[in-house]
Amino acid sequence: MVTFSRRKFIGLAGGIGASVIGITSVSAAGTPISVTRSPSCGCCSAWIAHLRQAGFSVEDKLLDDLAPLKTRLGVPADLQSCHTATLSGYVIEGHVPANEILRILAERPAATGLAVAGMPTGSPGMEIAGQAERYDVVLFGPRGRQVFARY
Repeated sequence: MVTFSRRKFIGLAGGIGASVIGITSVSAAGTPISVTRSPSCGCCSAWIAHLRQAGFSVEDKLLDDLAPLKTRLGVPADLQSCHTATLSGYVIEGHVPANEILRILAERPAATGLAVAGMPTGSPGMEIAGQAERYDVVLFGPRGRQVFARY
């Protein structure tokens, strides 16, 4: 028979509840994130605004050719998008929602990072009123890939 102390039970129940409703114990408040993007990309600016609204402290770097950076950081070619960010040892590729970035920081999985391949309509920075396509946030790294979230 498994027994739980009151403190363990409350901690376990709280953790399950937070997972079910999507709340993390990590806050973006001032968390630094470095975003590298093409100077000509407008949707990247919109994604940066999304991050700032969530509380991240964004360093915005402009670079004409992002391909060498993406290769160096280990972003698979089929997961690449228009901008690449780094924070706390993770790579964030493309239009990843801020709440999923907070989740990876809370859970700290062994991975290279998160990616939203391409530029799906309705993802942060790609909003068009009344339009949204389904997309996956993919956790990737040396151990392979898995869907981290689905929108």
